Amino acid sequence: MVTAVERRFGTTKVPHAVEWLSDNGSAYIAKDTADTARALGLILLFTPVRSPESNGMSEAFVKTLKRDYASITVLPDAATILALLPDWIEDYCEVHPHSGLKFRSPREFIRLRA
Repeated sequence: MVTAVERRFGTTKVPHAVEWLSDNGSAYIAKDTADTARALGLILLFTPVRSPESNGMSEAFVKTLKRDYASITVLPDAATILALLPDWIEDYCEVHPHSGLKFRSPREFIRLRA
């Protein structure tokens, strides 16, 4: 969480309320996690228990990253993957066409709706 906030906002506290969505895994519902989230200014949200829709969305995202990014890249170690992930996610959000969005990227779709 700390790394995500620092990378996104360049500080250890978000400038406005930001929702942090996760599943109900023990690491995410732990008191220490909640304390850290509060200190960063994050609002913890959790997917509903036994929610196949939420789980399916996250699994589809991971499948797309593996299929369209990881499978075509030389990945000698975990450090390489971690270094590439921000660019992959940026491309996924800004450039990658999505069939459910009429083959637009998520950000392009949002811009056209605004």
